[in-house]
Amino acid sequence: MSMSSEILVHEREIASHLMLRHPIDDHRAWTRSSLNAQTAVVKIGASAKQQLAAMAAAFKTNKLPITEQSLDISAWPEIAKLMGKVKALLDMAPGFAVVDSFDLDEVSNETAKAMFWALGGCIGRHVAQRWDGSMLYDVCDTGQTFGYGVRGSHTAVELVFHTDNVSGLSRPDVVSLLCLHPAKEGGLSRFCSLYSLHNRLLEQAPDALKRLYQPILFDRQAEHNVDDAKVLSAPMFQWDGVRLKGRANVNLNRKGYAVAGIIPDAETEAAIAAVERISQDPELWVEAPLKRGQLQFLNNREVAHYRSNFIDFDELEKKRHLVRTWHRDAGSADYDGMTT
Repeated sequence: MSMSSEILVHEREIASHLMLRHPIDDHRAWTRSSLNAQTAVVKIGASAKQQLAAMAAAFKTNKLPITEQSLDISAWPEIAKLMGKVKALLDMAPGFAVVDSFDLDEVSNETAKAMFWALGGCIGRHVAQRWDGSMLYDVCDTGQTFGYGVRGSHTAVELVFHTDNVSGLSRPDVVSLLCLHPAKEGGLSRFCSLYSLHNRLLEQAPDALKRLYQPILFDRQAEHNVDDAKVLSAPMFQWDGVRLKGRANVNLNRKGYAVAGIIPDAETEAAIAAVERISQDPELWVEAPLKRGQLQFLNNREVAHYRSNFIDFDELEKKRHLVRTWHRDAGSADYDGMTT
């Protein structure tokens, strides 16, 4: 990596100039018309529910911290089958899965978090979600105003289509969520295949797509050492000859240029605007409201997700509250995954 006073250049990604120049027409490039969203719902059967109940009882009594809980999957064959289905949906298509669901009237929130943590370990290694090393992350409205150093996940604002940790050096491969409480109104989840978005850009805005394979700025959201650069420079799209990898968040692109004090040129503005415009087409996404007790798993390299703004309950115990984990097997487990 090379770093100026304000911009961290991701040289490893910038060195990759291979561009996907033809449409992807297989199962990865799904649209609303081609995808039955119910195929992404994994129901917990009776046998798996029995094993989850036994697991909950074990976690309730062992008193280990949540992030120390683990699961010997060989001892829980029905749970292994359940998580095998999830992993297949993430690796192939549609790139997301909804597990339906924990009975949160039967287990405490702390026990549910421990179960969620343990199941996530079946998908991949847990990694830090903040610069301070936090592994378990609460997604809730803290009352802060969305701005520099305040993540949108801690507000009630609309979150445009994005992949998590776009400004990190090593992004999580999988994002997982447990819904403890949904919002009173809104807070809906949407998913968009980056292959389908890429296809549309190739068809409708090829010059914009070409620009997005070149470095573009992302605000780092103050998740770095105090003296480090505040902005990352990296491509939005990469193609390794087999799979697409995306860094998507037009809000953090615009904030990146603002934080760096740079006015983006017309080509960059047009590329950002093209992503924003095309991703608003309902044909490119499906909606999956996250209900109490449901778990959501997402391929963070190939699928972008969105959250609508929401109105919360007045009662503290009813307010929208999700718990999130990130998973990545490559690199180290710290936030940027670059520690040797």
